[in-house]
Amino acid sequence: MTIAGFQRTDRFLGFDADFTQARWVLGGVPMDFTASFQAGSRFGPPRIREASYGLETYSPLQDADLTERALYDAGDLELPIGNVSKSLALIEDAAADLLARGKRLLALGGEHLITLPLITAALRAWPDLLVVHWDAHADLRDTYLEERFSHATVLRRVAELVGDGRVYQFGIRSGTAEELAWGRAHTHLFPDDVLQPLLPMLDAWAGRPIYLTIDVDVFDPAFMPGTGTPEPGGITPREGFMALSALRGQHIVGADIVETMPAADPSLRSALLAAKLVRETALLVTGEHSHG
Repeated sequence: MTIAGFQRTDRFLGFDADFTQARWVLGGVPMDFTASFQAGSRFGPPRIREASYGLETYSPLQDADLTERALYDAGDLELPIGNVSKSLALIEDAAADLLARGKRLLALGGEHLITLPLITAALRAWPDLLVVHWDAHADLRDTYLEERFSHATVLRRVAELVGDGRVYQFGIRSGTAEELAWGRAHTHLFPDDVLQPLLPMLDAWAGRPIYLTIDVDVFDPAFMPGTGTPEPGGITPREGFMALSALRGQHIVGADIVETMPAADPSLRSALLAAKLVRETALLVTGEHSHG
């Protein structure tokens, strides 16, 4: 219910449809329990929602408007702070429940480890799932501080789950020699850039179900200082938005945007960039040429 003169700002801009109408659902996953440098990404979802009201619902790049799409904001998952295994189970259950209801999830992190349970749920629905990963970091360590489940190991666990050759990693500019060697052997690893190496992949991906995971530290810290593990030498927002547009028509069945850490950036520009990523991703996956 809305009251004249008042505007709800506890949901993302333009995500105003009823749950029953929406095919795509936005859900916050406020977990940052394995952060290896700076914690605080669990506060990302509400800050990104707040920042969204500094944007327009209309995207000139896609010539599309959030108000023309049926999108629902489910709010944030309640997770037990510090309990990694239980949190992962709750995230997987929530994602599986939405899929069982015929919905698809755009998840808002939180740390990158949330991607593992989300992909675990998606893989049951789409056994031939491909994973498209944008990140500064390879996240391919087998363990980090003797832990197998960490935001530093998440893509290793994902690659083991979906199988060799089904993870495509773009923008990578940080990792140990061992994990990058593992990536060259088991994933498709593209250093530094996103747009140019992504374009030749599009024909091979056509019709295949894709899970898209974007760690915001793929962007240079000049544009995205508000993240837990910033890494100099990243892409520009323009490259990122052009790469998103290039995915038009692909069969994207799930997505997440992770690792925004508001405390590191009081200027709000990081949250604004993350919010614009949400807008552009939501319009991409609900477009008339999308399978989403």
